[in-house]
Amino acid sequence: MSCAALTSPFSPQAPARRVALGLLALLVLNALLSMTNWWPTPLVKFDARLAPEFVVFWLLLLTIAWRGAARTPGSPLLGPRALSALAGVYMLLVLGRYLDTTAPALFARDLTLYWDAPQIVRVVYVTLRSYPLWLAALVVATAVAFLWALYRLLHWAISRAALDAAPWAVRNPVALLLTAAALGVSVANFAGVQATWGYMSRPTTPTYWHQARLLWTSFNERDLQQNLPASPSFAGDLGLLRGSDVNLVFLESYGQVAFGIPEIDQVLQQPRAELEEKVRAAGMQVVSAFMTSTTYGGRSELAHVSFLSGLDTSTPWVHDLLLTTERPLLTTWFRDRGYEVHALYPALSWDWPERSFYRFDAFWDARDLRYQGPKIGYWSVPDQVSLARYQQQQPVTANSPPRLLFFPSITSHLPFHPVPPYLSDAALALRDNPFSAVQMADMAQQKEQWFNMRPAYAEMMRYNHLWVGEWIAQPRVRDAVFVVMGDHQPPANVTGPGASWDVPIHIISSKPELLAHFKARGFVAGLTPGPATAGSLFDLTPMLMSTGQAPR
Repeated sequence: MSCAALTSPFSPQAPARRVALGLLALLVLNALLSMTNWWPTPLVKFDARLAPEFVVFWLLLLTIAWRGAARTPGSPLLGPRALSALAGVYMLLVLGRYLDTTAPALFARDLTLYWDAPQIVRVVYVTLRSYPLWLAALVVATAVAFLWALYRLLHWAISRAALDAAPWAVRNPVALLLTAAALGVSVANFAGVQATWGYMSRPTTPTYWHQARLLWTSFNERDLQQNLPASPSFAGDLGLLRGSDVNLVFLESYGQVAFGIPEIDQVLQQPRAELEEKVRAAGMQVVSAFMTSTTYGGRSELAHVSFLSGLDTSTPWVHDLLLTTERPLLTTWFRDRGYEVHALYPALSWDWPERSFYRFDAFWDARDLRYQGPKIGYWSVPDQVSLARYQQQQPVTANSPPRLLFFPSITSHLPFHPVPPYLSDAALALRDNPFSAVQMADMAQQKEQWFNMRPAYAEMMRYNHLWVGEWIAQPRVRDAVFVVMGDHQPPANVTGPGASWDVPIHIISSKPELLAHFKARGFVAGLTPGPATAGSLFDLTPMLMSTGQAPR
């Protein structure tokens, strides 16, 4: 349709065909802004809920139609430039919606312009170079054709909505009443009223606002300092940590619920006792406490960064902004004192540009582990297998530098099934297929119980206790300290409503003086924390760096 044809008949008795086309156009426009990810693919599925941005766009069309009512009959409501501009803006919203829903589903993280814009260009360039020229050209041509087709679809839908839907609706009391109701629900949705979530999809424009604000603030030193709290002091020496390898381990979804719900606690009592026995057999002891995490039910990176930086990242904005800086971290503190800093991230199987913020000396993700066995659950490589393969590739020897290992585990992530078999012979983890036919058959029988996840959660925490115990029981060439902690509580369908944000922290060491340091700060002997909370997760950072100081 030509833009010149966008004239307003303003007849409330519009032909049924034109009304149908107008309604179809509105459905298309709404669907493209309310789509959600079709997990675990990069495809989308369409949602019947209203998109808040679509409602705003519809109000704009109604305003144009209302103002056009006073014009000469036959004059265009939208000129060619206005129509093209609207289609272009709408296309940006659609692409933003796609990335906003697909990236977290596939990569368990949001995309950010600060980190990902340069990375995307680099990845596309390197990827295309690996293909023959004709195939690379075909891929580029296909992408351009898709974007052009999307633009033309939006151009058609906006033109039909402006020609056939808005002029009719502006004279129809029922349509205006429905529009007013949609506007009210949209305002409530933007304000965060949860009662609207069943009727309105999550808005996309806040993502654009967040990205623009992040870019502006990260490149403006004064705004950056005003938006970030001051870092704790990263001075001082190693104190009681001197001479020890230090292992910082986050157990995914390990929360206070593991102790606070009887049906879960009962399952874990024996694994806890077995783990404590392995700790004692290794010539070590353990002290424990509850500390308050900076996240709940997900977004583990908020807990990781809070602990490493000593800052409160319970506001995601602080986390995102912090990643654009070179603030001191535990990783840099240990490196400056002669440690080699390693990271094991089995959750990742793709490039992760943000890792430059953490300043690891060596980094392993799932691809580096060279695991060829069956994929277990959503994250493919069980944690016990990941650790064994990392240790095979990077053994600690008497001549290797002191090592800091940062290991965020992943197997105990929602939905907690299937629970991998525990390998009592750790050497099996290095085989191409570590699991027997019987074990594979048992896993195949495990079903996701979306409405009763507590049994699966308890079994997954039992698995964590087993592989951590096997790790501690290993012979080693020098002393080691283990800091084993939860990142966050599991979701509310496990914890129940109103749960705390507390997570267990366990300090395992052969040095009584080191354990006494933590006891003086609220920790208690054993794997079961006391009832009192010893602070927040970011308070653990200065505790760890002050092991040579007397408590205040």
